[in-house]
Amino acid sequence: MKRSLFAALWLAVIPLTSAQELFIESVDLAATKVDSIYVKGLEFLNRTQTPEGNWPDSPYGSQAGVVGLAVVSMLAHGDDPNTGPFSLAIHRGLNFILEQQNEETGYIGPSMYNHGFATLALAEAYGTVNNPRLGNALKQAIKLITTSQANNSNKAWRYTPESKDADTTVSGAQMVALFAARNAGIGVPEDAIQQGIDYFHKCQTSDGGYGYTSPSGANAPRTAIGVLVLALAKQKDTDEFTQAFTFLRNSRSNNSYYQYYLYYASQAYFQADPKLWREWNQKNIVELGNAQNGDGSWTGQFGVTFCTSASLLSLALNYRYLPIYER
Repeated sequence: MKRSLFAALWLAVIPLTSAQELFIESVDLAATKVDSIYVKGLEFLNRTQTPEGNWPDSPYGSQAGVVGLAVVSMLAHGDDPNTGPFSLAIHRGLNFILEQQNEETGYIGPSMYNHGFATLALAEAYGTVNNPRLGNALKQAIKLITTSQANNSNKAWRYTPESKDADTTVSGAQMVALFAARNAGIGVPEDAIQQGIDYFHKCQTSDGGYGYTSPSGANAPRTAIGVLVLALAKQKDTDEFTQAFTFLRNSRSNNSYYQYYLYYASQAYFQADPKLWREWNQKNIVELGNAQNGDGSWTGQFGVTFCTSASLLSLALNYRYLPIYER
C-alpha cells in the first residue's frame, strides 16, 4: 500500500477518495463524523505551513521530527500524495526534512527524537511520493540509527547519535523507524531489531510496565511504546507483552504528555486487541472531537503542530492506510 505527491495549497471541503478504506472494523460513530474531525485538522496544518515546509510555532514547529509527524498524518488520510489536496504540503515537509539531514552522516537533528520521527516520515513516503531523493536519504537515516546503536553500550539510543546511555522513549522512536523502513523494503539488520528489543526487556518493571532508563518508574506513555515495539516485532504471544498491555490498560496518562500518549496508545491498543481498541477508539474520537479548537488544531505541551499531528495520528488507525498501521 503506497502513495505519492504535488498539487494545491488547501481546499475548504475535501471529499473522501476511493483510495481510502474507512473503518474496516465498525464503530458506533459515523465515519463521516470522524473524517470531518480529521480533515479539519489536516486543513489547519495545510493552512499554517510555511513555504519552507515547517510550521511557525516556535521552537517545535521547525524541528524535523514534528514536521515528520505532520507529514505522516497527511499520508495517513490516504489522499494521493502526488496529486491530492495535501500533496504540496507533503512535498514541502519532506523537502524540509531532507534539507535538515547531514549529507555525510545521515543525521536529522537536533536530537535523536527528531531523527526517529523524521526517518519514519521518509519510510512512509518512500515508494509513494515522487521524490528521487527519498531512497538514499532513508538508507542514510537508517544507517545512522544502526551505527549509533552499535556504538552504544546499551545497544539502544538516547539524545544524540554519540550517546552512550539510553532510554525507552528515544529508543522507541528509533525502533518504529526501523520497522517502517523494513516495511518499505530497506534492509535492516536483524541484530539491530533484537538488540533494541533486549533493551526494552531490561527496562520492564515487575508490574509489567516500562521504566525510562531502568526497570522502575513505569508510566502509561512509555508502556504504550513498549507494547507497540513488541507488537511490531511479532512478539504478541509472549508473557512480557501480556503483562505490558495489562499495565497499560490499568494506567492513565498525565496531562503533560497527553498527545504523546495518544500517539502510541492508539497503536498499542490497535495491535493488542481489536475489541479493546474499538472501545478505546470510540472514547478517543469523542474526546478529541470535543477538545478540537475551532481552527482545527489541538493545543498542549510541545506546541500546536505536534499536538495536532499526534492527535490526528491517534485517529489514523481508522483508515488503516499506512503500512506501519497494519496488524
